[in-house]
Amino acid sequence: MSNVYHKQALTFEDQLNQLVSRGLEVRDRDSALSALSSISYYRLSAYWFPFRQRNTDGSVLSTLQPGTPLDEVIKLYEFDRHLRLSVMDAIERVEVAIRTQLTYHMAHAYGAFAHNDSGNFHPNFRHAQWLSKLEQETERSSDEFIRHYKSKYEGFPTVPIWMVTEVMSLGSLSLFYKGLKNNRRECVEDKKAIADRFNVHHKRLAEWLHTLTYVRNVCAHHSRLWNRELAIRPDQNRDPSWSRPITPRNDRIFYILLILRDLLRSTGNGDEWAASLNELLAPIVVTPKYRIAMGMPEKWREHPIWK
Repeated sequence: MSNVYHKQALTFEDQLNQLVSRGLEVRDRDSALSALSSISYYRLSAYWFPFRQRNTDGSVLSTLQPGTPLDEVIKLYEFDRHLRLSVMDAIERVEVAIRTQLTYHMAHAYGAFAHNDSGNFHPNFRHAQWLSKLEQETERSSDEFIRHYKSKYEGFPTVPIWMVTEVMSLGSLSLFYKGLKNNRRECVEDKKAIADRFNVHHKRLAEWLHTLTYVRNVCAHHSRLWNRELAIRPDQNRDPSWSRPITPRNDRIFYILLILRDLLRSTGNGDEWAASLNELLAPIVVTPKYRIAMGMPEKWREHPIWK
């Protein structure tokens, strides 16, 4: 049976008083109020969740472990913010590389308007629906090259593939790749041709693109990555390097970091990204519960995919 929601909005002062009464340790009240007014109580609550007390039956209480420092909560929040930026940086690099390879392959195999021909996709792909969304994305674009094409050539919003892949969303790109043909008997292996450039099986690349689209949306909405159970995740890989115990889980952010590391390695520009992420991770994951919340093994630096 549903309950009626009766909670009322609290002032920043009242929010802080409530937290202190629940066990939060505040060394600088002005700084604490500043944090609540710039980040918000509700957003920060995800980062003090690990400090909440539990009943004997394991249920989570509203009270915090006595002496829980606000500084530690803020440290986790700031870490997660920088983690999102690093993940977005890597996804951008991967996305651009995949756009490039997909465009190059399809344009050379099928011509400038390869994406317009439903015959270039497998029969179960909802090509008309996908193409309609793609044309809407093209019409919304304010890029100069799109305006130039519209003013000079007929057929708009149909544009060449090397233009449309520059304005399509990552979700549309993911569907584009997933919809391509890959039939060895018919000697049509478009997915494989693209996936081979990244040294990954074509089915795995399709899964990864779908997952990365979800993760990118999480980042774009400034939502939490640390301690998040991924709602969309790739299938557990049978490769020992991707399986337990060396890779404990496939539903936490470390699995995504491994995907990005693997894809970036094939582009030749992932070492600097990994090194900067090592610096970000190191001071956080020394605390076992923080490391476990990310699905990371104890010897994560030695992971065969990561190192």
